[in-house]
Amino acid sequence: MSQLGKVLYIIVCAAGPAVHVGRLVTLAQDDGWTVQLIATPPALGFVDTAALEKQTGRPVRSEYRKPHEPKSPRADAIIVAPATYNTINKFAQGIADTYALGVLSEAPGLGIPIVILPFVNSALAGRIAFTQAVETLRAEGVRVLFGPGEFEPHPPGSGGDRFDTYPWKRTLSELAELTS
Repeated sequence: MSQLGKVLYIIVCAAGPAVHVGRLVTLAQDDGWTVQLIATPPALGFVDTAALEKQTGRPVRSEYRKPHEPKSPRADAIIVAPATYNTINKFAQGIADTYALGVLSEAPGLGIPIVILPFVNSALAGRIAFTQAVETLRAEGVRVLFGPGEFEPHPPGSGGDRFDTYPWKRTLSELAELTS
């Protein structure tokens, strides 16, 4: 653990619930985590960067730092929420074409616990590429909250009805089990 206590990276993707990622930040801080928020480049259009930076006391990262810029503290754990179809598939394939995916690609090899909470519709979730990606990530020890009793996909076009019931707190419950 760093001198900041336990450090949680929250990786936020460009999906509807991202507008409420501050809820997850609050829950994590209430559990004693220092939060470093990482946004995929498209997610920057979904989140209030200034408000999140004020809430965490840290810059929201979306790009690799330049050599003269300070490093972020090392993650003790990572939550990806909301996780998109694109991010889940790329992570499973080892594609690291963004800062967020670079962090994720390295994390299993470093033994950093990861919890993924998807936000995908049933048309995407039923694709073989997606189901194989979930299986691949689970085989590597990544906790993907997908399936009955966890995140269940919504019909295409109805995701907006699920923003307020998105189970942010479930990610922290799962993380507690992984890190205990």
